[in-house]
Amino acid sequence: MATPANENDPRVKRTRQLLLQAFISLLEERHTIHSISVQEITERATVNRATFYAHFEDKYALLEVWMREKFHHVLESQFSTTSTLQRSTLHLLILAVFDFLALWQYHLKPADRQFVPFFEVALQQELQEVLLNWLKQVPLSVPVCQETGETTALVISWAIFGPAVQWSRGDQTITKDVMAHHVLAIVIAGLSPVVTVT
Repeated sequence: MATPANENDPRVKRTRQLLLQAFISLLEERHTIHSISVQEITERATVNRATFYAHFEDKYALLEVWMREKFHHVLESQFSTTSTLQRSTLHLLILAVFDFLALWQYHLKPADRQFVPFFEVALQQELQEVLLNWLKQVPLSVPVCQETGETTALVISWAIFGPAVQWSRGDQTITKDVMAHHVLAIVIAGLSPVVTVT
């Protein structure tokens, strides 16, 4: 079990970044995730194994953080920090999820398919966090407790993520834009008991 680390400590951030950069450089060389070991990551990052396990429970935890960061950077490049929950931003968010998953499926190596569940959990959690932040910034139609807001973000994130995953794995006979339009309608309907999306 990883020792809890203070994520606000600059030294912790630097070490985590070193480990992630070591993993990324190994991935660029090897092109497959399954062939990279914790030992190789720590050697490349010039830290010991104990340091690795102080930051990540295992290689899969590092993979989850890496995937979330990749997706986070994509979203950050498309949305300003002042973006709010509106029809237009929801539509862009849905399209971004579809694009990211399609690109990821295209580049996924057969040897790395075992990691798909870790990646999917990481992406859905990042999406949920974006939606929760947006929900916190808008006046709600009815007073809701924190758990209701979190549950709403969870349900809506899966309403977006589930169809995007299925579409990215399929033959894509329905265009991304048509799928995004259908998903947007369902998402807005799902949000309607809590918030009015304009």
